[in-house]
Amino acid sequence: MTMENKNTYPIKDSSLDNLTATITNIVADAKRKLATGINVTITETYWNIGKHIVEFEQNDDKYASYGSSLLSRLAQSLTLRLGKGYSRPNLNI
Repeated sequence: MTMENKNTYPIKDSSLDNLTATITNIVADAKRKLATGINVTITETYWNIGKHIVEFEQNDDKYASYGSSLLSRLAQSLTLRLGKGYSRPNLNI
């Protein structure tokens, strides 16, 4: 004979399904919001990186001197500080 807790009550499958669906929707919505926020942040970050590189390269001139070794040197420096992902080809994009 099994002993049942007095505080438990039978849960109807439809009620449990509704609760499960509600929680699933909450989690899915949170994931969508998080992904959108991350995408916006990444886009802003890359835009700002490019902006600072161009401003540094132009050095208040109208045109940049892209023949310099700035991107190679910057890639080495950033890789030392931040790790992988900052190679010259990545910075050149």
